[in-house]
Amino acid sequence: MIQYSHCPVCNDTKIRSVVSAVDYTVSEETFDIWHCANCTARFTQGVPEQDQIGRYYQSSEYISHSETKSGLVNKLYHFVRSITLTSKRKLILKETGLKKGHMLDLGCGTGAFLNEMKKAGWSTTGIEPDEQARKNALDLYDVNALTPEHFFSLPEQSFDAITMWHVLEHVHQLQEYVVQLKKILKPDGRLFIAVPNYTSYDAKKYEHFWAAYDVPRHLYHFSPESMRVLMQKHGLSIKKTLPMWFDSIYVSMLSEKYRGGNIFGAIITGALSNVVTLFKKERCSSLIYVIKKDSL
Repeated sequence: MIQYSHCPVCNDTKIRSVVSAVDYTVSEETFDIWHCANCTARFTQGVPEQDQIGRYYQSSEYISHSETKSGLVNKLYHFVRSITLTSKRKLILKETGLKKGHMLDLGCGTGAFLNEMKKAGWSTTGIEPDEQARKNALDLYDVNALTPEHFFSLPEQSFDAITMWHVLEHVHQLQEYVVQLKKILKPDGRLFIAVPNYTSYDAKKYEHFWAAYDVPRHLYHFSPESMRVLMQKHGLSIKKTLPMWFDSIYVSMLSEKYRGGNIFGAIITGALSNVVTLFKKERCSSLIYVIKKDSL
């Protein structure tokens, strides 16, 4: 079990407990979430060590691994994914300025996005810790995903694009991962990191019921400021911040489920969250950060 005495993002000691959240997906256990006054990052205390956390992912409800379409929320997930796969591909092409290149998808799940980029003519590499998800990727898309231990042996400056779609919040070796991401990114490459945003309207509305806290699988809970601090620490800069519009609806539906609400309440909250985002994009339920290496 991991107990932080310093902020895992900026290493400051000005940390305190702010909320407790329940693992509604697997264990029904309660975990404390702490806040850093310096960089505004939040993090889950008392999380299992890396070699012990696997059991918290063993659920048919964990959709990115299982591909389940059971239930309204999961059906919505698959409908939205069919749209977002295209938008993510277009984003990669636009921000890299390349029609073809070499990309790495960290935490590739069942390989849907790798398949999308492969069809577009890109050379692709995927890394996925879950064995069943890797099997599904091979069966569904003929994607042979690597296990996580390959990550730190990837050659330097070898990728035009590296994507982490809701993955960084799961990584135990946070600082080490960012160091390696910078090493393997080409000088003009782009890093795309999508993470939930606890400063969003829906997060504040649902508080400890907010589904994107997803304890203990989510080790960290980023604000836009804490993401800037983390990247700057390693000589990286956020070039652009983009909202993930659908996430507010999906997260609100799960949050309403957890607190015993209904779908109408979720739709209203998700819509209001997006309205707030129209005026300030950094209030969106989830954000995509487009990141580049600092110039020497």
